[in-house]
Amino acid sequence: MAIDQAVVMGASALGAGVAMFGCFGAGMGQGYATGKAVEAVARQPEARSAVTSTLIMGLAFAETTCLYGFVIAILLIFANPFTKDLVG
Repeated sequence: MAIDQAVVMGASALGAGVAMFGCFGAGMGQGYATGKAVEAVARQPEARSAVTSTLIMGLAFAETTCLYGFVIAILLIFANPFTKDLVG
């Protein structure tokens, strides 16, 4: 393996690891939001439907952030577009 290809593959692995921090942050945010929603329902049980619908919308946005990071990491590892320039 040439040094250029090793550098590109190493940087791609590093980039995939950084992209996975998005999944970590999304998981932390989802846990925090769910905890706050439980607290809100405990304080005002009559507002349960409004809190639940807002929570589900927020969790969907957080989950898409996680999925985008995961897709970028998988692309960098298995379908790396930067290695096409190095073949030859």
